[in-house]
Amino acid sequence: MFERFTRDARSTVTGAVTEARRSGAATVTEEHLLLSLLALGSLDPLGVDHAAVTADLTAARRRGGMSRADEEALAGLGIDLTEIVSRIEETHGEGVLATPAPRSRTLGASLRSALGRADTDDRTGSYHVPFTEGSKKVLEQSLRIALGRKDNHIGTLHLLLALLSRPGTVAEVLSDHGVTYATAETTLAA
Repeated sequence: MFERFTRDARSTVTGAVTEARRSGAATVTEEHLLLSLLALGSLDPLGVDHAAVTADLTAARRRGGMSRADEEALAGLGIDLTEIVSRIEETHGEGVLATPAPRSRTLGASLRSALGRADTDDRTGSYHVPFTEGSKKVLEQSLRIALGRKDNHIGTLHLLLALLSRPGTVAEVLSDHGVTYATAETTLAA
């Protein structure tokens, strides 16, 4: 499937891996794909404010990745998510829910560490960061969207549309900034 990706789409995927590594995340998430699209300027034609989107993603991360729909569902049960986050941060420190999970150590990593070798690729100095199930679904969905549009390639538009087609924090944040499936499709496909 990766052979169908345009140069920009490949850059988006590798940029998402870089974003995950930079943040110390154990996995590449949909959020990293969005941050990579932002960094490459793929959303610029839509007039998206990079700083505002990043701030909103950070706020969502601070809520432990809970979407507003999750927050409303909890409120329906009489649970105040803001209060829970505040109490957790009182006990464990501000932003504790936003802290990326540490990279898991494998037996191979432990052996390399014991032998004095870093847990990295000797040629590149980098390490493998796996994709989450959700980010894999975005990549699969981008192929379906491309096929549905009868495109013979997968570009950044397809990746963005795939992000927008999946419920969750990323689509919610983009929607808050006026980026919907319809607006992205009509503006970027033109």
